[in-house]
Amino acid sequence: MLVKTRGVVLNYIRFRESSIITKVYTEALGVQSYIVNSVRKKGSGSRMALFQPFTLLDMVVYTSHKGGITRISEYKSAYAFSTIPFDIRKSSILLFLSEMVSRTVKEEEENPALFHFLYNAIIFFDEQRQGYENFHLVFLLQLSSHLGFGPSSGAEIVEQVAFTANAQSATSAPTMLAMQAYEDYFDQLLRQPEQAGIPNGKVRRELLAVLIRYYQLHVDRLGEIKSLAILSEVLAE
Repeated sequence: MLVKTRGVVLNYIRFRESSIITKVYTEALGVQSYIVNSVRKKGSGSRMALFQPFTLLDMVVYTSHKGGITRISEYKSAYAFSTIPFDIRKSSILLFLSEMVSRTVKEEEENPALFHFLYNAIIFFDEQRQGYENFHLVFLLQLSSHLGFGPSSGAEIVEQVAFTANAQSATSAPTMLAMQAYEDYFDQLLRQPEQAGIPNGKVRRELLAVLIRYYQLHVDRLGEIKSLAILSEVLAE
């Protein structure tokens, strides 16, 4: 059966000589994997740009009652990025966030609220010309709410992460006293993200480390976020 749906590309892996297997979060079917043939061919006919992380697509896809990997009948860009491909900071942020979504969102069923959050957040990010330094932090806080473990305050994040850090003293995680300084920053990001006064890149990286640890407490087998090192390097001040 064919289904028409919008989709948010999460990632892809190479498959055979010129094909890929791409994971897409679809509006109608949740997380799906598709084989796309002849997409990696050289020259002007290549359509690999359409399967970069967080690309937005209009698609007609095959479905099967057996589940598993299927195919895309038709696909085209649903929104043409105006800034992201030309800004290494933005593209690095989206690479990181797409990996986080890929590792945390697993359901093969529709979730309109989550899909619209992802779709609209990506467009909003592309439209921002400045003042987007905290976007990845705000995005992860809002995503956690859609995933069912959104914090109500900065203290909730800090207390949970600090408790596990104290219980695992062999780690190099910040102490409870040091992490209390982050509570106000998280409160700002939760309640007034546009006005959050994060002072510099160093503090942002520390907040992100705490937030990733918070995710690890709530998402089984989150694993290593491979794109984090790239993001940290690009955003370093």
